[in-house]
Amino acid sequence: MQPLTEANLTCLPLLHKGKVRDIYEIDDKHMLIVTTDRLSAFDVILPTPIPQKGATLNAISNFWFHQLAHIVPNHLSDMTLEQAIPDTAERERVKNHAIVVKRLKPVPIEAIVRGYLIGSGWKEYQAAGSVCGITLPSGLQLADQLPEAIFTPSTKADIGQHDENIDFSRMCDIIGDDLAEQVRRTSLQLYSEAATFALAKGIIIADTKFEFGLDADGTLTLMDEVLTPDSSRFWPVSEYQPGISPPSFDKQIVRDWLESQPWNKQAPGPVLPDAIKTKASEKYREALTKLTH
Repeated sequence: MQPLTEANLTCLPLLHKGKVRDIYEIDDKHMLIVTTDRLSAFDVILPTPIPQKGATLNAISNFWFHQLAHIVPNHLSDMTLEQAIPDTAERERVKNHAIVVKRLKPVPIEAIVRGYLIGSGWKEYQAAGSVCGITLPSGLQLADQLPEAIFTPSTKADIGQHDENIDFSRMCDIIGDDLAEQVRRTSLQLYSEAATFALAKGIIIADTKFEFGLDADGTLTLMDEVLTPDSSRFWPVSEYQPGISPPSFDKQIVRDWLESQPWNKQAPGPVLPDAIKTKASEKYREALTKLTH
């Protein structure tokens, strides 16, 4: 099958085109989200799509939405794809990539939870002994599990811009104290339960980001994608060892390759070699298989 790089639906009006997802209007209460095979890294959409990535991400997100529904409502709708996309040919083309969701008012915060010391957190820890301003014990190694998971929010950047890490007090300024506390508490609970579940399946969820919206009644609702290899770092338990960067089920494979290239992390990104593209696709599917079997 050819990678799906653009949804290009003509039967519905396009509302928004994100780094990976194309969002269409169905009516005043519903939207269609199409998860393409586009890959974003370092906030840049790469020119190379990852075959079947979108369908795999959809399946993983849908799994978690059902698995964690007792913690917080989510954006999945009862409307069927047949009702949402009347054109048979267009529906067939995107069917494994598309979901029908409720329209929500987005909370303008990336709700990031970190359980292990890796990535930008490791770089800050080496320099300042902290992650996003949160002081950590001394003597931690690369990829060490943190004493407890920490909540490190960021702003949501436009395409081509970089998200900005902010502290909790700044988050309160942006969305209000009560909602900020609810988002923090819910994010930590979601991460804790998911990390425990995944660990039993042989996957460490090192960190992740959640996105939330508010429905017409002001109810906090989980939306976008959840605990996927695009929004998280997944590591195999069998190969985990503190002190080294663990091999990944996620796009860290791509990030590591990009870090080795003479690239300034500005668009356009470099074309991925076939070997990296294939390995990333295989790892996405392996994560889905491990979680759901």
